[in-house]
Amino acid sequence: MQLIPVADHRDPVLDDYRALTDSALRRVQEPAGGLYIAESAKVIERALAAGHRPRSVLTQQRWVDEVGALLSASDVPVFVVSDAVAEQLTGFAVHRGVMAAMHRPELPSLTEVLMGARRVLVLEDIADPTNIGAAIRVAAGLGADAVLVTPRCGDPLYRRSVRVSMGTVFQVPWTRIGEWSEAARQLHAHGFEIAALALSEDAVTLDAYAASAPERVALVMGTEGEGLSDAALKAADRIVTIPMAGGVDSLNIASAAAVAVWAITR
Repeated sequence: MQLIPVADHRDPVLDDYRALTDSALRRVQEPAGGLYIAESAKVIERALAAGHRPRSVLTQQRWVDEVGALLSASDVPVFVVSDAVAEQLTGFAVHRGVMAAMHRPELPSLTEVLMGARRVLVLEDIADPTNIGAAIRVAAGLGADAVLVTPRCGDPLYRRSVRVSMGTVFQVPWTRIGEWSEAARQLHAHGFEIAALALSEDAVTLDAYAASAPERVALVMGTEGEGLSDAALKAADRIVTIPMAGGVDSLNIASAAAVAVWAITR
């Protein structure tokens, strides 16, 4: 490793990590230089296993041995800073020991992502990176084959999205789709039925739908506040709802995704 002690948070070599608050990350679609931030040894390990390349690593002295085990013979520069410098630099207390500025891989085509897939989770216009990361973790843990995100959906490679997904964003194939007028045509061309999860008088219950689901299903989920767009609902072949009790009309994104993905993958 190239261990490089840095004592001043204003040092330009640390620019990739500067002021990476969640609010700042939400304001950009692609981090400058085609990078994303991987936080914690486990997440970085999964990123490396997926073939992603680090540009640099940021850590504190007590974590240097753990970083060495991750990078082995790599010549990636490792910036070693104090706790105070790390917090001044990033804008938050860095508790997980290590962060890496990773080169952002080129997104695969929709055809590549859908090849061999049977159950796909589609996230429409979800802005909260925590919800995106949690939904991707659901997809990985409960057996969805891929995740698709719409043009105005947040970035699955935001720092918080990656961390909440526990690095599963690197193991579940995903890509960004276009507007529904084109995306629906492409999904149909690949043999997928589009099932929109929404409240509607003509909706079929999730258990009934899962009992006779077609070979290929694209399950579409929207934001917690506004739900799915009119375009998504018009593109859908079926409207599906999760039966609720206790006067509750819906679940949060992660819970609804878990219930729906589990049902249609069984």
